[in-house]
Amino acid sequence: MSKILIIAEHDGSTLNPGTAKTVTCAASIEGAEIDIVVLASAAAAVAAQASSLELVTRVLTVERAENEHPIAALLAPQIAAIASGYSHVFGPSTTFGKDLMPHVAALLGVNQISDIMNAESSHTFKRPIYAGNAVATVEAPGDSIVVGTVRIASYAAAKGGNAAAIESIDVAVDIPPHTRLIEVLSGASDRPDLQTAAKVVAGGRALGSEDNFNLIYKLADKLGAGIGASRAAVDAGYVPNELQVGQTGKIIAPDLYIAIGISGAIQHLTGIKDAGTIVAINKDEESPIFEVADIGLVADLFTAVPELTDSLD
Repeated sequence: MSKILIIAEHDGSTLNPGTAKTVTCAASIEGAEIDIVVLASAAAAVAAQASSLELVTRVLTVERAENEHPIAALLAPQIAAIASGYSHVFGPSTTFGKDLMPHVAALLGVNQISDIMNAESSHTFKRPIYAGNAVATVEAPGDSIVVGTVRIASYAAAKGGNAAAIESIDVAVDIPPHTRLIEVLSGASDRPDLQTAAKVVAGGRALGSEDNFNLIYKLADKLGAGIGASRAAVDAGYVPNELQVGQTGKIIAPDLYIAIGISGAIQHLTGIKDAGTIVAINKDEESPIFEVADIGLVADLFTAVPELTDSLD
């Protein structure tokens, strides 16, 4: 039997959908017994959401004042202490997981397996390499704990309806004094989170300026979609780095992805290859984005996008 511990990602009140997708990955391992741990200053609300996920056996809560903010250096020692007795420790391959799980692996003295897209067995996994152009099969030593991040674009979210037991535990570890939160700077937005949105509208360098990116915001708001951008748009300062989609940004799998003014460099395509339907708007008919698009429109975005937005009224 594989006893798997999943680290819950949350904002203090809401469980991130990436956790439910991590559960699906864990459940694909034969004989999996799945626990979720919620580290927070007040864990009740998030723990209740985690306990509803199907195939989860138990939800553990660790409530400490230091856990109010998800700082990897503070969470990792607690997770490493809890990991005793588990065969696997998984987290989502999101910004949160990519920051946290290497700390956990280092404390446990094992190599991390990143971006798990398929579990062949309890210790054999497939993961993308070379910007997603190839898939590697990796095998962890059979006598060591497996620490990994799950490529959430490769999995559907576990369904609800469960009522797993919730158990509060104490973790007797010292919190490192060398790391502390100074402040959180975050742009407020009512739009869906980029990594979990069912629909995403993304813009590229062809928009030409930060002001012109308002075309993307307006269309996204009409569709109830998240916002994304190419690396070129981010590097040009049109939008913040957190909206970047691609190999060095977010890997996403929305049902609908609309790429506007994005040429489709291989690094960008890596981030969207699991999208359901890809729509591309670009005036250059030779753009690589059209090779992967399900629907393509060769047109000037400054004409086409306002017309599309207006048609949604």
